Amino acid sequence: MRVFLTGATGFVGSHVLKELLAAGHQVTGLTRSDAGGRWLVQAGASVHRGTLEDAGSLARGAEQADAVIHTAFDHVFSRYLENCAKDARVISAMAEVLKGSNRPLIITSATGIGAPGAGLPAVEEVVDWAHALPRIASERAGREAADKGVSVAVVRLPQVHDTEKQGLISPLIDIGRAKGVSAYVGDGSNHWSAVHIDDAARLYRLALEHHEAGARYHAVAEEGVSMRQIAETIGAGLGVPVLALQADEVVGHFGWLAPFMAMDMRASSAATRRRLNWTPTGPDLLTDLKAMDYRKLRTAS
Repeated sequence: MRVFLTGATGFVGSHVLKELLAAGHQVTGLTRSDAGGRWLVQAGASVHRGTLEDAGSLARGAEQADAVIHTAFDHVFSRYLENCAKDARVISAMAEVLKGSNRPLIITSATGIGAPGAGLPAVEEVVDWAHALPRIASERAGREAADKGVSVAVVRLPQVHDTEKQGLISPLIDIGRAKGVSAYVGDGSNHWSAVHIDDAARLYRLALEHHEAGARYHAVAEEGVSMRQIAETIGAGLGVPVLALQADEVVGHFGWLAPFMAMDMRASSAATRRRLNWTPTGPDLLTDLKAMDYRKLRTAS
């Protein structure tokens, strides 16, 4: 299958690219740079130049493909609301050239959108269309595309990790390094769900090969890892104290990350495992956090 893959040189997309190529698919990867183009060619993919700011450039890539997997996202979280709105525009632009064709469009969202409330883990069957998380914009754009006859499916991601990156935990590590303390909120009993990058990449491939219009999948290996455990593991890696913060200290310490820090973002993948026969096999989050090199400096967005 000829697949147009956005985010093909990014953290998630680069692993999806390798997974697709290994399974025999032809992939055209989106890139904005010459260096990205060279990397794609070396990996065995074709190159399509474009940017998220130019939604039309992505539409032109989608127009030539048998299927689209959209993993690109601007991960400057200090502009999260703006970037979620941009993602919706990109999805809408690609949908325009796919409508009525039955060509799959697989978009990316966040597991939190499926939270049913009452402290229960997020599930695939739930969509909270009024969710306060700005990433709901992506799923709204997907719903509008489906209403126009586009064959849309959604992969929802938790914290995606290896020993180099860990989603929102990566900037959390940078904050711990800069502040000299690894902190959590209250008793740290809230949880974040997680998945190893290789397992997430395999799920995207399965979602393509067993495409079902309207399906939502959760790339979740661990339903929830407590924030206290995460903070303690980071503290050990950085060699800094671990501290519990009260509610009035959270914004001053975490900055733009503060709204996420007390969230309980547990999520189930039971339906996804059953429907796609997907069984995660990669290392768990704390194993990767313990194995990473904390001497490497990363810049929090």
